Amino acid sequence: MTQVIERIKEAPRVVGTHVYGNLVGCRNIELLRDIEGLKQLVLEAAEKGNMTVLDVKAWRIGEGASVVAIILESHITIHTWPEFNYATVDVYSCGAHTNPLEAFNHIVAALKPLRVERGMADRSLE
Repeated sequence: MTQVIERIKEAPRVVGTHVYGNLVGCRNIELLRDIEGLKQLVLEAAEKGNMTVLDVKAWRIGEGASVVAIILESHITIHTWPEFNYATVDVYSCGAHTNPLEAFNHIVAALKPLRVERGMADRSLE
């Protein structure tokens, strides 16, 4: 019993992980333009990351698109610039049961960038 109490004391009160990045030289240019395809991609990413999707919205902006998935645990966004073979991705999730890095990696695999500039931030509350 003492070990269980100690583990609870050590766990953060709020678990938050933010994975974000720039995808440079995306080779899947058609997907960068495809709003419905990008919406499907964020749904798949949420599933891979064990997240609960509440809503998905998308907008065409110039040649590209912006897609926002509101998840119970926070959000997933993709913004694309197909004319530059470029996209930015944010996956932020609260909850120890989720895996935002897995969700981020799923998006990267689909867009096929030549280079990924990835950052991660621990946004937990101790």
